[in-house]
Amino acid sequence: MSNSDQNLLKLAEIEVTYNPEVKPSERVKITTSSDAEVVLRSIWSQPLELKECFYTLYLNRANKILGYLLVSVGGISGTVVDVRNIFQTALKVNSTSVILAHCHPSGNPVASESDLKITQKLKDAGTFLDILVLDHIILLPEGYTSLADEGLL
Repeated sequence: MSNSDQNLLKLAEIEVTYNPEVKPSERVKITTSSDAEVVLRSIWSQPLELKECFYTLYLNRANKILGYLLVSVGGISGTVVDVRNIFQTALKVNSTSVILAHCHPSGNPVASESDLKITQKLKDAGTFLDILVLDHIILLPEGYTSLADEGLL
């Protein structure tokens, strides 16, 4: 084998893992947007009035939470969302549905045009992968808005 052929054989190993630490019987079930709000407030790492953050909850077929991901932390008026990262994680954990969430530090309960666009983009990607986007919650310092409840999903 020539030297150039040996260089072609140097490959990086890819390892895909998911290590759940919660027993299936202890997983939280989401049945309403208010259930999701309670869970999101318990995991939110930044003060809601400080920075816009984006999270994803990953659920199984029984709507029980498999886990969550802090997708991004932005500034006071926006954050970047990478569709690939969200669904890469969904595929890793065998999630059948997701709940999207971000906060509006301003306290404005209305979904912006960019909120609606990213929601549609994520919904389209989920449809392709057979992963349902159940809701997109906008968490506010006081209250929340559910795009599903508002008929915007």
